[in-house]
Amino acid sequence: MVQVIQIDDPADERLNDFRDLSTADRRPDRPGGRGLVLAEGVVVVERLLASPYPVRALLGVQRRIEALADQLEPVAAPAYVTSAEIMAEVVGFHLNRGVLASADRAPMPALPELAATARSLAVLEGVGDHENLGSIFRNAAALGVDGVLLGPGCSDPLYRRSVRVSMGHVLRVPFTTIEPWPEGLKTLRDNGFRLAAMTPRADALPLREAVAGVEKVALLLGSEGPGLTEEAITAADLPVRIPMAAGVDSLNVATAAAVAFYEIAQGH
Repeated sequence: MVQVIQIDDPADERLNDFRDLSTADRRPDRPGGRGLVLAEGVVVVERLLASPYPVRALLGVQRRIEALADQLEPVAAPAYVTSAEIMAEVVGFHLNRGVLASADRAPMPALPELAATARSLAVLEGVGDHENLGSIFRNAAALGVDGVLLGPGCSDPLYRRSVRVSMGHVLRVPFTTIEPWPEGLKTLRDNGFRLAAMTPRADALPLREAVAGVEKVALLLGSEGPGLTEEAITAADLPVRIPMAAGVDSLNVATAAAVAFYEIAQGH
């Protein structure tokens, strides 16, 4: 059962999981630092509590901790309650959502394991923007994509901004890295996936035609600016595109992903 503890001192070392979130070189969620997972807001904290990530602690104002009472009942981690002012001093800024939770990272699944059980996968190359990455995970959860594979140049999905933008769905959609790149795509092909590389090229097959009736699809999506590298497109089975009105050649990567995930779901 969760232990609720009142905190009156912003220097209390028990709050170190949540300290200096606005200081880039001291953030506790940096992969090169402590590598913690941070959830922000009642909805995202609820999803963290329901995830396989081991919860370490919570920090919040009284009413936010009370809003989580039912979900916290089985949790063996402390919930620190304090004022909004003290919380802002600890965190480094005023937190409108009023509650944070910290967790340790959970092991990523192995690529062969994920490939063996999935029917649809998103494969990302060079997606470095945390908000786009979080949005892609939210779209994947909403539209039934079974997992996300991270190629070179991708940001950390468990960075606090990605977790927040994904509304916590990054904590429920399985993800792992794919190495070496792009040779690791062979694991997907060996598991029966059609590898479809998203590109605005005019000679690419319309996505709906490419995925219609296909049992297992791995969709390759590239960086926000240049898109997929030629190496990645060549390594796929075929280039695909979203047909667009004249004068528009591409969409934001998260938006393109949502459209493509919907088409894959319809194709299944």
